[in-house]
Amino acid sequence: MRTITLKPTDENVGERLDKYISDVSDLSRNHAAKLCEDGFVTLAGKPLTKKYKITGGEEITVTIPEPEEMTAQPEDIPLDIVYEDDDVIVVNKPQGMCVHPAVGNKSGTLVNGLMYHCKGSLSAINGVIRPGIVHRIDKDTSGLLIAAKNDKAHLALSEQLKERKPMRKYTALVNGNIKEDEGTINKPIARHPSDRKKMAIVRGGREAVTHFKVLERFGGYTLVECTLETGRTHQIRVHMASIGHSIVGDPLYGVKKEKFSLDGQLLHARTIGFIHPSTGETMEFTSELPGHFCRILEKLRKNTT
Repeated sequence: MRTITLKPTDENVGERLDKYISDVSDLSRNHAAKLCEDGFVTLAGKPLTKKYKITGGEEITVTIPEPEEMTAQPEDIPLDIVYEDDDVIVVNKPQGMCVHPAVGNKSGTLVNGLMYHCKGSLSAINGVIRPGIVHRIDKDTSGLLIAAKNDKAHLALSEQLKERKPMRKYTALVNGNIKEDEGTINKPIARHPSDRKKMAIVRGGREAVTHFKVLERFGGYTLVECTLETGRTHQIRVHMASIGHSIVGDPLYGVKKEKFSLDGQLLHARTIGFIHPSTGETMEFTSELPGHFCRILEKLRKNTT
């Protein structure tokens, strides 16, 4: 168990407590909210709710208990299954769903749904929290993801990822008008040196390569297709922001004031291709853009015609 003491300044006046804690610590907002709900955030010994508004000058104590040993449990969650056989399952993940359980998100994840649907037939290589998970996409990124139903398939798919064989194409709406029709961003990525919730372009970081192609322009916005050569955490989000074209709706790397009311970045894992681990067949799957993404594009098209 550890305790941190926070001393908000006048600049923080009016901020909601859970957001403030997340902004000034290494805790996620969900984790901060849960600590508030459980009575671990106090002012002069009295518990504060997550909706408490900072007044400035107070001294807030946050007690962080030792993490519980986490396990994932099967849950009857509707899944959009694009393909399934004895080795692999391809799922179209909605925006807002976490891939696997973590602090603040112990249930309702893709893994919980897969465990129920597959009835124990998932690779055990990544342990009890991430069974079957070969690669991930962010909570607020929608789109296609492959899971392995046995260890042999998992190892084969992991090897393909190392060799950069799988095709992973994303559709993104970014801020600004990209003048080039296509390009490549080759910049190393690592954990942000001062903000542990973010990734950043860091000299000496892991190699990261993203190819992009313009699909449509809307004046102040550009629709692009991004193809991953590597698969670093937040890669497309960090790379596009690094060239001055952050993804619309991105809460970490985007602009402060958005024109649209969004729940997360407009980034969709649209196409995925891989070599089947048993048959050797090249397989490719594509999913349509989700409704919230299409509605924004419709508005932009009306405004540019």
